[in-house]
Amino acid sequence: MFWIQFLIVLICIFIGARLGGVGLGVMGGVGLGILVFGFGLQPTSAPIDVMLMILAVITAAGALQAAGGMEYLVYLAEKALRKNPKRITFIAPMVTYLFTLCAGTGHVAYSVLPVIAEVSRESGIRPERPMSIAVIASQQAITASPISAATVALLALLADFNISLLQILLICIPSTFLACMGAAFVASKMGKELNMDPDYLRRLEEGLAPIKKDKKAFNPNPGAKLSVILFLLAAVLVVILGSFQELRPGWEIEGVFTRMSMPAAIEIVMLTIAAMIIIFAKPKVEDIVSGSVFKAGAAAVVAIFGIAWMGDTFFQGNMALISGSISDLVTAAPWLFAVALFALSILLYSQAATVRTLMPLGITLGINPALLIAMFPAVNGYFFIPNYPTVVAAINFDSTGTTRIGKYVLNHSFMIPGLVATIGAVSIGILLSTIVL
Repeated sequence: MFWIQFLIVLICIFIGARLGGVGLGVMGGVGLGILVFGFGLQPTSAPIDVMLMILAVITAAGALQAAGGMEYLVYLAEKALRKNPKRITFIAPMVTYLFTLCAGTGHVAYSVLPVIAEVSRESGIRPERPMSIAVIASQQAITASPISAATVALLALLADFNISLLQILLICIPSTFLACMGAAFVASKMGKELNMDPDYLRRLEEGLAPIKKDKKAFNPNPGAKLSVILFLLAAVLVVILGSFQELRPGWEIEGVFTRMSMPAAIEIVMLTIAAMIIIFAKPKVEDIVSGSVFKAGAAAVVAIFGIAWMGDTFFQGNMALISGSISDLVTAAPWLFAVALFALSILLYSQAATVRTLMPLGITLGINPALLIAMFPAVNGYFFIPNYPTVVAAINFDSTGTTRIGKYVLNHSFMIPGLVATIGAVSIGILLSTIVL
């Protein structure tokens, strides 16, 4: 029965991934229904705290976008890229990493990818190099962002171990950033030089790679600048409240002193900052929910709702068998759990859903929380199959054709930088975890 249930879970994940967007969540609901009504498994609690945290964060990020804050950040990024065009393979991932670190979502990379493609081409740099690692950096930074859905999900799961947000960030920020810079070096050696690439030269002759000349000047309004300041303030407040629990109010309930939980703190901070952006930066409220950031985040909420609930129910319903079969194996070789995280993330296309689905199993198996944090970046595996939106966008933005999917599909532009960054981040994280925790 275990293997039949496992097959049903995989089929629902596969179909949901093919449907995309909220399809992953609703197929999770289908799988949950089969497990509960068909096999009699007791449903676990839905991941309400994680869903509400994500909703609060994307509301604030949506307000930032509606106020022009995202456009202002792109303007600053373009200035930095054009100032050092020859180093774009290293500066581009720094920019997308910083964007994602502050915004909590990798989808902010969409706005800067066209700039990277244009500046690299103008500078004679093969666009595949900065484009590929820029996309990978935008994914890796999700596991380093204090306000990303994946990080808040991990923080909530490790709450019983007295793990602070600062401890997670002290491991994940250096490990992912250094790994991305190592991957940038590898990417800088990829492919032929642009002026020697036969596909690009052919495109140039056929007029398929036009050079843009007229660029509109951007004049940021005060509201855009203010929205950026307020949003960054929110990120700082979340880090402070997550790192110093004595700053969170507490109450004595039935003789036990309890402090406000981090999920509640994040929700309050983000909703408050969203309100301040709306009041003082004056964006159109209807633009908040119609923006790309809010839509992507809302789809993530639905995905986590269905798929994580199904995963929780399956693992808890079969925990005795799972623990008895693989606990010794995982204890002897913890890196195998990182491989499992990577493999599941390929199927789920969501770091947060992967964390919420598989990390509870790691905790139950008794894996050291420090190692779980170190292995956290392994959930960034959705570059493996080149059909994730940021990957597809990067391919389409590169008019030179150097950023592409290979003949054998998996030999695409993002594979080598992605593997180097992921393996590097986990390896560096394991070293740092022995120091921080």
